[in-house]
Amino acid sequence: MSWKLNRVRQCAKCPWKVATDPRQIPHGYCEAKHRSLAGTIADDTGNLAAVLRQAPLRMMACHEHPEGQEAHCVGWLMNQLGPGNNIALRLAVRDCENIRGVILEGPQHERFEDTLPATT
Repeated sequence: MSWKLNRVRQCAKCPWKVATDPRQIPHGYCEAKHRSLAGTIADDTGNLAAVLRQAPLRMMACHEHPEGQEAHCVGWLMNQLGPGNNIALRLAVRDCENIRGVILEGPQHERFEDTLPATT
């Protein structure tokens, strides 16, 4: 069954952009919540456990969308399809009608840890 992404362009303050200071993310940035998103990152198996158990795939939502109207974080999505090697996500987007229309803005972080605020 085919489906479409709700968002295809990366937002202005996406934490996956190298130029973004995560503390400047709008709508009340919370470092603890940001750190908890590590659970959305594929492990060294490519998140195969989600595939084998047919468990729900945990995804990072865009901070610009209100609760209940979530959209994938475009930076997260493209990281997990590329360097993140999220095999479960790759399988899920096979049926995505607009995945080829995704637009990233500028240099991106390679690892989730790099999206977190720098320690001072």
